[in-house]
Amino acid sequence: MSSIPVTLRPTTTPGVRRITGADINWALSQGWKDFNAKRGDVLVLAVLYPVLGLLAAVIALDDRFLPVFFPLVAGLSVMGPAVAAGYYEIARRREAGIDSSWFHFLDPLNGRSRAPLFVLTLMSLTLFVAWVSAAWIIYEVTLGRENPMTLAGGVQQLFSTRAGLTMVVVGNLVGAGFAVVTVVLTLVSFPMIVDRPVDAGTAVGTSIRAVGRNPVGVLSWGLRVAGLLILGSLPLF
Repeated sequence: MSSIPVTLRPTTTPGVRRITGADINWALSQGWKDFNAKRGDVLVLAVLYPVLGLLAAVIALDDRFLPVFFPLVAGLSVMGPAVAAGYYEIARRREAGIDSSWFHFLDPLNGRSRAPLFVLTLMSLTLFVAWVSAAWIIYEVTLGRENPMTLAGGVQQLFSTRAGLTMVVVGNLVGAGFAVVTVVLTLVSFPMIVDRPVDAGTAVGTSIRAVGRNPVGVLSWGLRVAGLLILGSLPLF
């Protein structure tokens, strides 16, 4: 009889702890230590983000795609947790004291994390497409119907017309909703599948429970991440 490989799974539901300000400060400090220790590897890999941002800018140079420029750039953060899986693996290996060179960034694609990572990435991609689609619909029902955006007068159209201001306000509120959903579903799930043998459903469920038990801590974390993303985007993304 041929043996069937069995994927290890936890026999009990993972517990959820309280997240305090001290935990958040500790996580950020550990991230900074990882960066200092693996600076060269991290910088080489991180160049992918500004390349994608600049690609979005090039696409938006065509007036037809200008309305989706900001949604595309902002939406890249929705895919951030999926890309971060490689960084989680490097950090995990460094913490364990084993080889953590840059090429281990792709290890989650080859090991036990591959299947749940694929599912979670597909989930994030669905959120990204839904966000861009929602942004386009908001543009069409506000500014797009009467006064389509142009590269020359885009800023003026946004902030000097009623339709433009409506698009900005509604778009940011809807975008905030997508950001909240992303945090709820991915805060714990992506690092969890890299760290231990769990399926995507267990990881997402644990993430939801963690956010539910720690709304204040998660809000603090989300605001810090948003602020760091803004700072990181200033020098040409």
